[in-house]
Amino acid sequence: MNASILFGLLIALMLTGMPISISLGLTVLTFILTFTQVPLEAVALKLFTGIEKWEIMAIPFFILAGNFLTHGGVAKRMINFATSLVGHFHGGLALASILACAMFALVCGSSVATVVAIGSIVLPAMVAHGYPMAFGAGVMITAGSLGILMLPSIPKVIYAISTNTSIGALFVAGLLPGTLLALMLAAVTWYIAKKNNYPRMKKATWMQRLKFFQNSVWGLMLVVIIVGGIYSGIFTATEAAAMAAVYSFFVSIFVYKDMGMKDVPKVLRDSANMSAMLLYIITNAVLFSFVLANENLPHRLADWMLSMNLGKEGFLFVVNMILLAAGNFMEPSSIILIMAPIFFPAAMQLGINPVHFGILIDVNMEVGLCHPPVGLNLYVASGISKLGITELTKAVLPWLGTMIVFLVIVTYWPWLTLVVPKMMGML
Repeated sequence: MNASILFGLLIALMLTGMPISISLGLTVLTFILTFTQVPLEAVALKLFTGIEKWEIMAIPFFILAGNFLTHGGVAKRMINFATSLVGHFHGGLALASILACAMFALVCGSSVATVVAIGSIVLPAMVAHGYPMAFGAGVMITAGSLGILMLPSIPKVIYAISTNTSIGALFVAGLLPGTLLALMLAAVTWYIAKKNNYPRMKKATWMQRLKFFQNSVWGLMLVVIIVGGIYSGIFTATEAAAMAAVYSFFVSIFVYKDMGMKDVPKVLRDSANMSAMLLYIITNAVLFSFVLANENLPHRLADWMLSMNLGKEGFLFVVNMILLAAGNFMEPSSIILIMAPIFFPAAMQLGINPVHFGILIDVNMEVGLCHPPVGLNLYVASGISKLGITELTKAVLPWLGTMIVFLVIVTYWPWLTLVVPKMMGML
């Protein structure tokens, strides 16, 4: 009964248009003061202990690194390198945008930042070369979602904090699935481009490819730093985030020089604003999880789902359906913070690997970013392309269908997710 009241109040507040972070906070405080005997001192203590985790520091550092990379010329050089590799195929520029998104995602960790950094450069170029804007936007909306599946990823950090799962293992676990998704999106893009006879670019020489690679190598080296540092034990995933921020600053200011020192305060301010917003959501979600635990809801829900004898496959199907539904009205960080503590106990009792479960949730978040009504990638692409949300929703359908197929593959083929962490000795 109390659980129904808790979720009913949360949904009612969200339906008023209130931001999810404030809805969470008001729901928790109202419920605690009205339906429990929990002292306010315990609430204050939980607020402090809930966000003092070392792993949370990775979030502002990755946001800062992503902002330096977005404004520091890294995206432009990755696009040039990608175009030299695949530009001569059907839909070459669109294929190059997918490859560039994959490379940028390896070092960025944000889907929205990936769409902004790559899309703002590629979409005007595609239109200039004769591609329909809707086609290019459809590619960018879905390819940009690679930003939260590849190496560093803020949703992965949030999931790790919520479930005490290894951040390092989650980082590398997304490499192979992310590569497969990029290939699947590229295959659909190539087919549509060939069918409609979209333009191809002149094939680059190997010397041109080498030149573009040399120009982009400073950005790509960040992948080596993150993976190599974590794998070798030189630093933790949180320390890797700090290294990424420092390295991105150095490359943007002193190597590529697309930014000056005068631009740094704005990047710091924007990063601080975004970090504060996410940490505020996390703070309220910590309180929400505290109330759920106090009501013993996660374990009661786990026992109920296990009593239904759904089995591992049935349980994963139900989780996917709930997460996809939640993606219609909530953004990824909030979904993970609310849902992960609820589903995690049942997943562990069913013998599902926590890293596999985390990547499964990550892919669901990717899909949620690409469809209305709150798909952030749609709105970012709309701002760049000047197309309406309805038009973009139609344009993205072929690639969105591909992502659903990919979700099924990730859900029921755990080897794809776990093989790399196992090879690196992280599992």
